[in-house]
Amino acid sequence: MRNQSVIRTPDIRARDKNLLFYVQRDKWLYLMILPVLVYYIIFKYLPMYGLVIAFKDYNVFKGIGASEWVGLENFAKVFSNAQFWKSIRNTVLLNLSTLVVNFPLTILVSLLLNEVRSQKFKKAAQSLLYLPHFISWVVVSGIAVNLFSHNNGSVNHMLNALGFESIQFLSKNGWWVFTYVICNVWKEIGWGTIIYLAQITSIDETLYEAAYIDGATKMQRIFYITIPMIKSVAVVMLILSVSKMMSIGLDAPLLLGNTKVMEVSEVLSTYIYRLGIVRAQYSLSTVIGLFQSVVNIIILFVADRFVKLIGEEGIL
Repeated sequence: MRNQSVIRTPDIRARDKNLLFYVQRDKWLYLMILPVLVYYIIFKYLPMYGLVIAFKDYNVFKGIGASEWVGLENFAKVFSNAQFWKSIRNTVLLNLSTLVVNFPLTILVSLLLNEVRSQKFKKAAQSLLYLPHFISWVVVSGIAVNLFSHNNGSVNHMLNALGFESIQFLSKNGWWVFTYVICNVWKEIGWGTIIYLAQITSIDETLYEAAYIDGATKMQRIFYITIPMIKSVAVVMLILSVSKMMSIGLDAPLLLGNTKVMEVSEVLSTYIYRLGIVRAQYSLSTVIGLFQSVVNIIILFVADRFVKLIGEEGIL
């Protein structure tokens, strides 16, 4: 009986420990995370109050509180606008095209980098692949114009030298989408390999050694060891990518686009920009932003549920 009471005493004390005890014990860890919490509260949660603009006839001079309530009138105006639905179509088209190309290529590049044996070459290749991520879209769009311009572009000069006609990369709808996807993949493919390479390097080396002893070739080790071990990470990355299907950055389509390709370059972000900043219709632009967030959340839950139904681990 004495031994049992001695064994149970730590459990009883552990149950009696309240939140204050853990805060006191891990105070330095909580202090490190405090700036992140403050950032999210100030820049992510407090601005949510502005969503009420979607239900008001917002007047800059009256402010949010004094502006008149109009209910769902702003939603009716937005949803009855043909340009809004065209922007949704273009947003999904560009995001889906980029995902289809970028997602498998990122995994492929990660696998290729992992097979490089020269550490110096591997580090140099990784640095060159990461570098475009840190280049502004203003610079990238300038590079794209110099490369793909119809009259003075380097690519068209090469095509002309080979006897081919110039291609209107930046003024034809189909070619503009191609150019947009290429620029996005070039800019982000290296950055996307970071997570996959981290997962690959954590794989137990004994698995490769056992497969090598059993006579497995290099390709067999990749297909039966590496790819299955990074599958869970790939699923998570795919879910996160799909959940952003209704969102797209403003800079890329705005800087690469022009009046000749408005049919495919006008996405939700540029539409919000023209509606809210240029035309000062803040209520309508807030409606679109709220719509984007709600749809993205729904897509996230649906994608996570689908992944769990096919036997994979989700993120929720």
